[in-house]
Amino acid sequence: MGIWKDFAALLYVLWRLVRKYFVRSTFDNIPGPPSGSVLVGNMVQMMDRDNWNFVRNLVATYGPVSKVRGLLGEKVLHIYDPKALHSVLVKDAEHYSRGAGTNTASTIIIGPGLFAADGERHRKQRKMLNPVFSAAHMRNMTPFFHGISSKLREAIKLRVEAGVQEIDVAGWMGRAAIELVGQGGLGYSFDPLTEETSDVYTEAVKALIPTFNEIEWGRGLLAYAPYFGPAWFRRMILDRIPHNAIQRLKDISDVLYSRSVEIYQDKKKAIEQGDGALTHRIGEGKDIMSILLRANMTASEEDKLPDEELIAQMSTFILAGMDTTSNALSRALALLAEHPAVQSKLRAELLEAHEQYGEDIPYDELSRLPYLDAVCRETMRLHSPIIFTTREALHDSVLPLSEPVRGLDGTPVTEISVPKGSFLLLNMHACNRNKALWGEDADKWIPERWLEPPPRSLDEARIPGIYANLMTFGAGSYSCIGFKFSQLEMKAVLAALVPAFVFELPQKPIIWNFSGVVYPTMGAEDVTRAELFLKLKLVKD
Repeated sequence: MGIWKDFAALLYVLWRLVRKYFVRSTFDNIPGPPSGSVLVGNMVQMMDRDNWNFVRNLVATYGPVSKVRGLLGEKVLHIYDPKALHSVLVKDAEHYSRGAGTNTASTIIIGPGLFAADGERHRKQRKMLNPVFSAAHMRNMTPFFHGISSKLREAIKLRVEAGVQEIDVAGWMGRAAIELVGQGGLGYSFDPLTEETSDVYTEAVKALIPTFNEIEWGRGLLAYAPYFGPAWFRRMILDRIPHNAIQRLKDISDVLYSRSVEIYQDKKKAIEQGDGALTHRIGEGKDIMSILLRANMTASEEDKLPDEELIAQMSTFILAGMDTTSNALSRALALLAEHPAVQSKLRAELLEAHEQYGEDIPYDELSRLPYLDAVCRETMRLHSPIIFTTREALHDSVLPLSEPVRGLDGTPVTEISVPKGSFLLLNMHACNRNKALWGEDADKWIPERWLEPPPRSLDEARIPGIYANLMTFGAGSYSCIGFKFSQLEMKAVLAALVPAFVFELPQKPIIWNFSGVVYPTMGAEDVTRAELFLKLKLVKD
């Protein structure tokens, strides 16, 4: 009898794998490109480092809603229609999750923090964290951000005092970003910036996303990891997998966890000793983690987060704030180098602000500088660091559309039935560049567009994004909780660097690579190390 049960289970698994080729779907009438592969569909084309032409053609040919193929023939909806995005991320958000594979991968690698939580657990974590990222707390952090940005400026100055030098801007923005998140998020210093240092934790953080990208093909399989026995047994199996990227990822996860536990225990002990102990530490107790721990200690039993979830938030803060911010800053500086007139105009505004408020521009005044704000918004609009996000339907649902699409049978489609278990690929990048909303110049970097009222079409579209009619920081309950933190980082660094240096493009071409977070490389297309060299000289020269 046991053999027949095993045989039946095997048949069921095989049917689950191949049924997508034989069972009709409500997505069948939605147009889309031909599958690139029987095994992986269009996923290699969608997720390749150089996917830009494929995605651009997908958007231009099929519009705001199309069908692509996933693993083993899975029919996946590719979406950037604003009404559909609003339905998935806001109105009917409880009908969708980020997917079992994504949640399990996040839990395994960084623990049960915001990236891994769904449903009630996510709501509970978000409720505790939301007040921590308020504007009031951002004001308290602004002096620390200015201090770090000033150290960054002085460190770069030492390297260009003799004249024009090519500087790896991406490397410096990465060092600054982890220090900004370290001090502002954890009350911990990872990098003095004024000297060359090597730290196991910072190297692990930098390596995480590139290493994970090497095994992106396995994310779907991670959904089944909990079925492979208890944690100690899964770890024993993992230790024996002969794959370099998997072993590196395991080691990275171990480093992140051990350092997070160390910082957490030290901070918790300091808080228990009273506020006096915190004021003598980095961040002076005003960092996000200190505020969160104090709030958690006084919360009701119902609202309290367990230690394992608090520890997981630490790696979540670092990972969410490092690559995204550093690569966004690198992109902004490259764009300023490409557009010298914009760079000069921004420099003039910042020098005038320094004259009025001093070098450390207060939070409210920094936030209100119109051209600095326009440069940041336009950079985040045109070049969102994160291109896609995914959702899996938890229930049968109906997806409304802003405009009908023409089905393969020639009929107009005004809404799409989404069966339980379906996957949706949400294209934030394409929504930010939608010419129907932003105008024919949507593909161009024009900061001045933010100094004028938005197009009527943009207002009428009701884009659900939490920031400036953009999808860059997401929407709804799963939107980026730290977007104010990110904006403060970006503005503080630009306010320190642009008045001090002239940025110019190098001889080698800059290549922007698709990944979980878009990153730059220089020269040859086979180069994988993130770097972005720009020519720098002192403004006085």
